Amino acid sequence: MKCENCTKKECSKKQKNDDKQNTSVDPLSTNDENEEKSEFHKLASAKIFLSDCLACDNCVTSEEGVRIFQQNQKELFRILNLNKKCDTSKHKVLAVSVCPQSLPYFAAKFNLCVNDAAKRLCGFLKSLGVHYVFDTTIAADFSILESQKEFVQRYQQRNQEEHALPMFASACPGWIRYAERVLTNPVTPHICTAKSPQQIMGSLVKGYFARQQNLSPDKIFHIIVAPCYDKKLEALREDFYTPLYNSQDVDCVLTSGEIVQIMEQKNISMKEVAEVAVDSLFGEIKEEDIVRHDGRRSDGYLEHIFKHAAKELFDMDVTEITYKTLKNKDFQEVTLEKDGETVLRFAAAYGFRNIQNMVLKLKKGKFLYHFVEVLACPGGCLNGKGQAQTEDGKPDKVLLSQIEEVYAAIPIRLPETSMHVQKLYQDWLEGMDSKKVQETLHTKYCAVNQTASSMDIKW
Repeated sequence: MKCENCTKKECSKKQKNDDKQNTSVDPLSTNDENEEKSEFHKLASAKIFLSDCLACDNCVTSEEGVRIFQQNQKELFRILNLNKKCDTSKHKVLAVSVCPQSLPYFAAKFNLCVNDAAKRLCGFLKSLGVHYVFDTTIAADFSILESQKEFVQRYQQRNQEEHALPMFASACPGWIRYAERVLTNPVTPHICTAKSPQQIMGSLVKGYFARQQNLSPDKIFHIIVAPCYDKKLEALREDFYTPLYNSQDVDCVLTSGEIVQIMEQKNISMKEVAEVAVDSLFGEIKEEDIVRHDGRRSDGYLEHIFKHAAKELFDMDVTEITYKTLKNKDFQEVTLEKDGETVLRFAAAYGFRNIQNMVLKLKKGKFLYHFVEVLACPGGCLNGKGQAQTEDGKPDKVLLSQIEEVYAAIPIRLPETSMHVQKLYQDWLEGMDSKKVQETLHTKYCAVNQTASSMDIKW
């Protein structure tokens, strides 16, 4: 039996998932678990199903599977319980970073404005025992700025470098996993090397913030609240691990829906929680009102890179972007014309079917685009299956519409205008073009453990 996203003749991952669901295995069999189970007896262990992501045909190893199962609410409460013990040497500073696409979900679900939702979510998490709650928008600032620079460089080198263009966005972990494990070498050289906002936030918390607080990175337990399950996979990447401290940049990912499960378990509504200002990475300074980037249902890589490239490469100021819908609403293109010639052609490809069509054109040598914003979820990040779903796992169209409305109303701030970002480039990263920028904000995506021949891939 194959899942809806499978491209292989046989899907062994599906069988493995069925086996795991039918087997009572709990990887969290620790001495502290009785206390956790008494508080969370109704919560299921975290699982990534094939319908939730693009991880197909052995994309998830057995070791990764165990570690994914550990990324659930029980892990949060394991740390909270650990912090209650007398042995302070085992205590952790608990930091939670919330993705920009998760906050509109909480606002829509509890009928709040997004700023109130952020403060009440912060208040709820701190009532549990969380020490710091951050907004990951600043990490997306870095990711977008680095992606902009890389695209301009690739465009300028397009005649000398075979794989310079097209450039594919690197922010979606479902797409990245599929590209590395299934599509492999024909595609991976085209992926932007900028880290995703999640992993840059990991570097900020475990690097910059830890140093500011005089903490070793392994003394911080860092949780990301995200709209989709694929973020759990991303947190396990070996390139986001610091061997010196035996520390992942992100220790655990919880979906927005899993946070709501905790509220439901405790019979708490966000409307009942006291408002607490969201923390800043800069000490006593608290975050201001929530802002977003210039994207409709994601962090806006296409919009920002398009406008930046138009100015840098062609000295053209683009204020409004016009999307042309192609085969469906999740495959759209944007073009820039100068002197009657199309000089930039960008696309947004959301959902697995559009990704398949895009890669097929690339393999046939009929690819016209310079940049593609690729997202695994149809409808973009706001439609992540960790939040915009009904109890039976189907898309909650009414809630999604409300989430999109809330997100659209959030004020836009350009990454270039953030004074905090400019300060961090100088104080933390030793300049915008330094070696440390490459080490901290970039990674490399390449083919990993190809398990099937090209003949097994159905295009």
